[in-house]
Amino acid sequence: MFQTFLIGLREGLEAALIVSILIGYLGKIGRTREIRAMWWGIAAAILVSLAFGALLTFGPSTLTFEAQEFIGGTLSIIAVGFVTWMIFWMARTAKSLGGELRAAADKALDGPLIGLVILGAFSVGREGLETALFLWAATRANTSAGTSALGLTLAAVAGIVIAILLAWLIAKGLLRLNLSAFFRWSGAFLIVIAAGVLAYGFHDLQEAGVIPGLNSLAFDVSETIPPTSWYGVLLKGIFNFSPATTWVEFTVWWLYVIVVGAFFVRSLRSSPKPAPAKAPGGVAAA
Repeated sequence: MFQTFLIGLREGLEAALIVSILIGYLGKIGRTREIRAMWWGIAAAILVSLAFGALLTFGPSTLTFEAQEFIGGTLSIIAVGFVTWMIFWMARTAKSLGGELRAAADKALDGPLIGLVILGAFSVGREGLETALFLWAATRANTSAGTSALGLTLAAVAGIVIAILLAWLIAKGLLRLNLSAFFRWSGAFLIVIAAGVLAYGFHDLQEAGVIPGLNSLAFDVSETIPPTSWYGVLLKGIFNFSPATTWVEFTVWWLYVIVVGAFFVRSLRSSPKPAPAKAPGGVAAA
């Protein structure tokens, strides 16, 4: 549940901050008509994201086991790709997010009203689709170990609700939050989570018969760490740890953590470090 809570919190905060910055900017310059148009786009993006999540959840249920495993494994790998891109994008743009969004709003204001609807839809829709896909992949990996899908979903919803509250407090100037530090540390933790989802995706492809080596285990500590024990469930829920791990899963997990982790650390070290300053809306710059 902590895993899906973190995903909901991080992705929800990203989307909520984007909305609060855009709406706050339009309100500041007195464009209330455009605010209504943007809310229509945001509402449409939320509905599309929910429909996408429902399609992922109920769509493959009538397929054969092998087909379900193939689709699940493929989508898990795609989800990790999207999340990896998001981790690096947010780590790079957290400092300048407000300026970029205001520039995009100014550009949309120069055109017809539909431009604001599209801007709202795209700003939230990208985050919504990424969140739906990654939450589905993470939930699927954890429910296979007997964890309640309802509990995982409620944890994600709780993360999103808290994210919206935090974004509101920041927009009102009631909370100062170092966004660069938040996205840096949550990004590092998401790399570990994504590695587990990626490994599970490859395991699904092994189950589907696409990749060999299903019975070739790197280790099996099921007797020491029973999957149904509290610590086994905890390790599975946070890190997607499997007591019986194939060589493919083992290799994929370590390759992802080492390669992506190294690039992530390198991107943080190469980022410019401006002098500390208080950004508009109570957001502290890095």
